[in-house]
Amino acid sequence: MLSRRLIRIKAFKTLFAYEGSGSDNVSAAQKSLIESCDKVKDLYYFMLNISSSLVRVAEEKIAAGMRKFHPTEAEANPNLKFVHNRFAALLSDDPEFGRYCQRRGLLWGEYEPFVRHVYNSLITKEYYQNYMASGEDSFEEDCQLFSCIFQDEFEDNEELLSILEDLSLLWIDDLDYTLNVIIAGIGETARHRHIVHPSTFLKEDDKEFALRLLTESILRYDEYSALLSGHLDNWNADRLVSTDATLIVMGITEAVVFPTIPVKVTINEYVEISKYYSTPNSRIFVNGILDRIIQEKVREGEIVKQGRGLFEN
Repeated sequence: MLSRRLIRIKAFKTLFAYEGSGSDNVSAAQKSLIESCDKVKDLYYFMLNISSSLVRVAEEKIAAGMRKFHPTEAEANPNLKFVHNRFAALLSDDPEFGRYCQRRGLLWGEYEPFVRHVYNSLITKEYYQNYMASGEDSFEEDCQLFSCIFQDEFEDNEELLSILEDLSLLWIDDLDYTLNVIIAGIGETARHRHIVHPSTFLKEDDKEFALRLLTESILRYDEYSALLSGHLDNWNADRLVSTDATLIVMGITEAVVFPTIPVKVTINEYVEISKYYSTPNSRIFVNGILDRIIQEKVREGEIVKQGRGLFEN
């Protein structure tokens, strides 16, 4: 589930917190990193589980309308297309999905007002109204509706961000990535008619990559911080942004420790991360210092890459 970039971000945050705490408990840092990675999967299940809650809200509204003494024509003869949505039904009937959400407490019952707000917003949208009026009746169309919901209803939603912040501080930064994974998973469900149950890591060696990147960065932090200070030229070391220092240490570590990752990839990844987690000038600074130190270590023979094109800049 996690991309290599997101793994790097998780490792960066863990390393930054570790160095700031003054702790020397590497095992605790490793545990914190894996828990942070697993939390993304929890967010995936939590967000996807709102699908069934939205259908329940629709069912309740239909039932309330039909109980009225003088229901309108629409209330007396409701359009049941949404409540019969087969994607939501498949999700509700999936035992693995249900067990995981129950076991991890990834339920929306406590947040029913938010679910109702989402439903009330949803029914005003053109894509929902087109779905309800469509003469098509297919599983693919049912999946497409929920793909639109996850694209449209949750991005920059302040009420949702407040809920996620209360549940886990880790989830705020992970939401956009997780929504994209959900949308991709709905597409796969439409093609293969099964609910996607992602693993925390996309590939078998990604967990090893995460732990080794963090551990080696911790072990080499003092050495590479001193090396960084020696490359600051006229820049005052006391003015060095701590996030930049952490990113550069990790970049050097990755270049040295992982012989199959191209130098260009390593530098580009940490430059990209600096755009979101450091200062406006960090991109240029991180790029320049990382490139200089890595090229120096290549000349010294400390960085040895395997394969063609791994030193291209």
